[in-house]
Amino acid sequence: MTWTDLARNGRILVVDDAMENIQILHHALRDEHEVLFALDGEKALELALEQQPDLILLDAVMPGMDGYAVCAALRNSPRLQDIPVIFVTALNQPEDETRALEAGAVDFISKPFNVAVVRARVRSQLTIKRQADAMRELSMTDGLTGVANRRSFNDTLDAEWRRCARAGLPLSVIMIDVDHFKLYNDHYGHQAGDLCLQQVSLAMARCASRPQDLLARYGGEEFILLLPQEPALGAEVVARRILEEVRGLAIPHAAAPTVPYVTVSLGVCTALPPLDSVDSNALVRMADSQLYRAKQDGRNRYCKAEIGGGAA
Repeated sequence: MTWTDLARNGRILVVDDAMENIQILHHALRDEHEVLFALDGEKALELALEQQPDLILLDAVMPGMDGYAVCAALRNSPRLQDIPVIFVTALNQPEDETRALEAGAVDFISKPFNVAVVRARVRSQLTIKRQADAMRELSMTDGLTGVANRRSFNDTLDAEWRRCARAGLPLSVIMIDVDHFKLYNDHYGHQAGDLCLQQVSLAMARCASRPQDLLARYGGEEFILLLPQEPALGAEVVARRILEEVRGLAIPHAAAPTVPYVTVSLGVCTALPPLDSVDSNALVRMADSQLYRAKQDGRNRYCKAEIGGGAA
């Protein structure tokens, strides 16, 4: 089985301060899964953020940051809170298991453990996580276009706003509207309208290729693009690219009073550090007002603004 196949079967992070315990678990799981390890809680959290494991096998008693503190930190992190944790520990009293489950663990295995039991419980928790991930993705994805939905955008915006505020980094948003879309639907029909939105969303997604960028359908023919750590100049580059990509589709729009093909209008806004004088809602409102300006100015263009203080 290749390394890619192992990762596909599940990436497991083993956290234990005793290397012999790590070796036993690694030997038990390596044939089916990709196995990572950490010898202390701080390294475990660092690896979890970097590698995004599908499951964590966590010792309870470790010097420094113990397993319960690690579990609490995982549950308090938006990026890590959905990773299931199985405590694998020498503790074996009912109150120990209760404390682990109350801390957020999904299972509790006492040492010495049976290897076959560990494998079975790992498989079970990975299956549950895959099902939960699939449901979560469905709930955060627009069914027509396949991009993120408004709920996903709002959740991600809040998290990125806090992160950029802490790091003193800019944050940009682009609000996008398909020009004269009602006229398009009336002229070509709703099935053609759905296909148009799918094509346009794919074109826009090609313009935001960084892992942290997020394109979402905001409602109807309106989309919104979140560009974390992107200064105003970079956001303008993306806006121009979107205009060109959508024009390049050359989707006929005979009913449009401007040009005979589908175009978009965009409102670009960048929040500059420090961000403590404004909030994420103000960023979206300003992007929306710039979109309105672009439409008033003739559509098929972008308008931009900046809020906050400091330099891009």
